[in-house]
Amino acid sequence: MSGKSTVTKPMLSVWDAVALIVGIVIGAGIFETPSLVAINAGSPSIALLVWFVGGGISLVGALCYAELATAYPHPGGSYYYFQRAFGKNIAFLFAWARLTVLQTGSIVLLGFVFGDYASQVFSLGDYSASIYAAIAIILFSGLNILGIQQSKWTQNWLAVAQVLGLLAVIVVGLVFTPPSSPTISPSPTSQSNLGLAMVFVLLTYGGWNEAAHISAELRDVRRNMSRSLLWSLGIITLLYLLINFAYFHGLGFSRIVDSQAVAADLMRGTIGNWGVVSISLLVAIATLCSLNATIFTGARTNYALGRDFRLFTWLGSWNRANTPINALLVQGAIVLLLVLLGTLTRKGFETMVEYTSPVFWFFCY
Repeated sequence: MSGKSTVTKPMLSVWDAVALIVGIVIGAGIFETPSLVAINAGSPSIALLVWFVGGGISLVGALCYAELATAYPHPGGSYYYFQRAFGKNIAFLFAWARLTVLQTGSIVLLGFVFGDYASQVFSLGDYSASIYAAIAIILFSGLNILGIQQSKWTQNWLAVAQVLGLLAVIVVGLVFTPPSSPTISPSPTSQSNLGLAMVFVLLTYGGWNEAAHISAELRDVRRNMSRSLLWSLGIITLLYLLINFAYFHGLGFSRIVDSQAVAADLMRGTIGNWGVVSISLLVAIATLCSLNATIFTGARTNYALGRDFRLFTWLGSWNRANTPINALLVQGAIVLLLVLLGTLTRKGFETMVEYTSPVFWFFCY
């Protein structure tokens, strides 16, 4: 067929991979979970230690995936590992789950989070979150369809904006904190629950395993996969430690424990309502960064499914722009249907959590 092939090409550099991994991992979680971690850690020092240990655990897991990805570079990633370990039937079930629930549901979740925060800056009416979600999904799916160059450069710039935004929050918390801000002191009423604290931390570090889906497109994968994961987890761990330290410095332990939106509280206390708007924009950028990366990796599993099963052969085409166009189109169509489902229930984010959670935990356990 003219303009199409079925061969992936190594088009991604180490820094392209780092931007994708950082974009997937650093989503909206780091703006929500620090207060939950602090509550269960019981003190600032223990909370920071839990964040550090969580980074170490994630790094160990990432290195295991690096071994798999370098030994078996394949666009299917975890799907291919399921196939080698348990056979085609289980692998098909996993790929089908990613196509219809896991990856598509995650994209919609990110879309609704983006819509909620974008609506704080400029509302589009009663269905503002859904409209923003649909626009973002169509835009970034379209960029991925245009080609890998467009999608990877979009991802790189979004990741840079995301990291710079986090660094700005860190600087505000550490340098521009008003003198009246509470000092770092543990709350006497806090009860330690380190297991639950670690659950929240590991959830916030989650997503690095998606790197396996770019193994067939990473240049010199045997050398660069481990480098990509090491750089990514190093950057993420450092940012998480610094931003948590900034929260403690700028707000104090007791205010973090009581906070429902710790980053917004920090910025509001330093630069007023403009700080809240800036946090909304930062969360929106972080969510778009994760959204684009999730669209990118999700389509690779769909492509691998098309390569392995005759019924889905049409998903296994790779065009001259080095992108799986049919896999992206099908994924986009399912995602937009799920946006409609979330809109009809009027509980977009909650609906997607209920939709994805049972399947997610089934494959985790």
